[in-house]
Amino acid sequence: MFKKYNQIKKDEIVAVNKVLKSGILTGYQGKWSKEFFGGPKVLEFEAQLKKFYKSKNAIVFNSWTSGLIASIGSIDISPGDEIILPSFTFCAVATSVIHWNAIPIFADVNSKTFTIDPEDVKKKISNKTKAIILVDTFGHPAEVNELKKIAKKNKLILISDSCHAPYALYKNKLVGNLTDITGFSFNGNKHISTGEGGVVLTDNNLFADKMRLIRNHGEAVVKDKRQKNISNILGQNYRLGEIEAALGIEQYKKIKKLINKRIRIYNYLTEKLKKLPGIFTPEIRKNCTHNFYIYPLVINKKIIKHKRSKIVKSLEKKGMIGLWSGYFNLHMLPIFQKKIAYGKSNLPWSLSNKKISYKKGICPISEDLHDKTLIGFKAINYEISKNDVNKIFKIFKSVWKDLKIS
Repeated sequence: MFKKYNQIKKDEIVAVNKVLKSGILTGYQGKWSKEFFGGPKVLEFEAQLKKFYKSKNAIVFNSWTSGLIASIGSIDISPGDEIILPSFTFCAVATSVIHWNAIPIFADVNSKTFTIDPEDVKKKISNKTKAIILVDTFGHPAEVNELKKIAKKNKLILISDSCHAPYALYKNKLVGNLTDITGFSFNGNKHISTGEGGVVLTDNNLFADKMRLIRNHGEAVVKDKRQKNISNILGQNYRLGEIEAALGIEQYKKIKKLINKRIRIYNYLTEKLKKLPGIFTPEIRKNCTHNFYIYPLVINKKIIKHKRSKIVKSLEKKGMIGLWSGYFNLHMLPIFQKKIAYGKSNLPWSLSNKKISYKKGICPISEDLHDKTLIGFKAINYEISKNDVNKIFKIFKSVWKDLKIS
């Protein structure tokens, strides 16, 4: 029904061919030398990202998951430390915490923007809390200023998972260098895609130094580098290749055009769908923008008495594609409910001197969105036009009429 979103154009193909002809597919070496930091395209891509986001450091990785693991390792996390994060997000945010034997503490989200609720964060802080991870869910920035106040007051590190929100604005400022550490994904289903990949931005040079070590088998070079702070230098192969970097360079040249086009189209979709009773269209905070990684709709249960599954099936029968019921509730995953990761006695929360609860009910808004009310359109998968928006509205209007929603 809709044209597939494809960022790969002529410029990307030319850039990749140049890399292939050069014969340099990766420039990294796992020893202390100038090649420890990557090949020419990796270095060029990092310089481009530093300039674009006005950040002192940009470190590219083979995924944002790798970048987040390195980010958490860089802040000297210790086993049993706690990190607060939203439950309403992708599993890698929580498993990156567990990687360091730290404890995920789940907070609820705002029912209108789907981003972590600062008031619930305050309730979850303890003397073991080390950091807060916010997520710019679906492309809408989290409440950064309020979270920064909380982090400063409690001497916590603030990490942004901004994978859904490249070139988004928060209070008229570009998302990307507003917190201690910010990360973006270049996965195949993101606004900017290198197939797999990610970047971490930080103004903290110590954090950046440790991330680069974690990215490239850092424990093998700490002696030659004369590295004094070797806490958590558990190195991995988290390196990005030259082909991926070349793709990223070309795509970031046109990111403004890509994102602004998307914003115009989905704002138009909101204008149409808000005419229908019984659903909440995306709410955007003042002086913020929404990148519409996913276009979210929430059922108003006071008006719509039908189950979400019936609405979705009815829309699909009329020809609508790309719908997604719910999202994620991480605290309900088997690793937290059945405790099967390392064996019950060895999970990180067994290190705590208090009971860590992951029972149903700890994040009621997240649970309601996931279980009953959220319908997401997988906007990132498609490149839709105004004509497509009119078709979508026609389908919704027809289903509303059939189901007698008024």
